[in-house]
Amino acid sequence: MVACGAIARHVADVAERTGWPVDVHPLPPLLHNRPDRIAEEVERAVTRLRGRYSRIAVGYADCGTYGGLDEVCARLAVRRLPGAHCYDVFAGAERFRALLAAEPGTYVLTDYLVTSFHRSVVVELGLDRYPELRDTYFGHYRRVVWLAQHPTERLRAAAAWAAEQLRLPLETLVVGDALLEEALADLLTAAQ
Repeated sequence: MVACGAIARHVADVAERTGWPVDVHPLPPLLHNRPDRIAEEVERAVTRLRGRYSRIAVGYADCGTYGGLDEVCARLAVRRLPGAHCYDVFAGAERFRALLAAEPGTYVLTDYLVTSFHRSVVVELGLDRYPELRDTYFGHYRRVVWLAQHPTERLRAAAAWAAEQLRLPLETLVVGDALLEEALADLLTAAQ
């Protein structure tokens, strides 16, 4: 499975727990800061792995490619995870839509984003060098919601720190990885 680096660990954990014979090949999670590059990187990885595996699946939702990833998947005859982004995969598309409908100004974290917030958000957006940009980037947000897959005290503290950096209240919604497991099972069945 060619997987987004932001969910690759979760995919590998599910595969190990269920006994699925899946090798996970993660792509850099920071591709999400340049979603226009995701489709080409997935295509490169799938093409490179074709000689090693009889079946390949893609562990990405659309992730801001606006159909670009679907075009690559169709051309290469591989399937991807459902949904617009991993938030749909973890929380369920309907539940996630309701979450945003209740408060459109919601900044969403996953376990990966909680642990990598400093690098993925603070450094990548230059907030470490130009803290005044916080209001430019996040001034219209009203809350942070952490879609917690495996909440631990360490992750709870990291999520609180991330919300504090944005000066927003934190809400935690424990979603686990059951919906990811279900989506992976469907994806692996379709790949066969």
